[in-house]
Amino acid sequence: MQLPPKVTDRAFERLAEIGAGEDGKALRVAVEGGGCSGFQYDIRLDNPEGEDLVLEGHGQRVVVDPVSLPFLAGAVIDFSDELIGARFVIENPNATSSCGCGTSFSI
Repeated sequence: MQLPPKVTDRAFERLAEIGAGEDGKALRVAVEGGGCSGFQYDIRLDNPEGEDLVLEGHGQRVVVDPVSLPFLAGAVIDFSDELIGARFVIENPNATSSCGCGTSFSI
């Protein structure tokens, strides 16, 4: 059995700050083929679909589609606010390497 991804309080709080849930939207975290390392993350506000895994906290939702779920098993979805910028980040134990931008990885 695969462990689902976890979402930090900081990520849920950021979604609340930007009002993501007010329009019924959720943060979608998906994995697609491409990028400089083979796979890339697609992180965007979207409407939940029927087959999505829904992770809830602070009145907000993060969704992961069933195809992306095995690639995100045990991952941590967080929000980072640093000098180089603010963004949602994924700490993925399944990734064997990643690119410098943090949006592309290989398994």
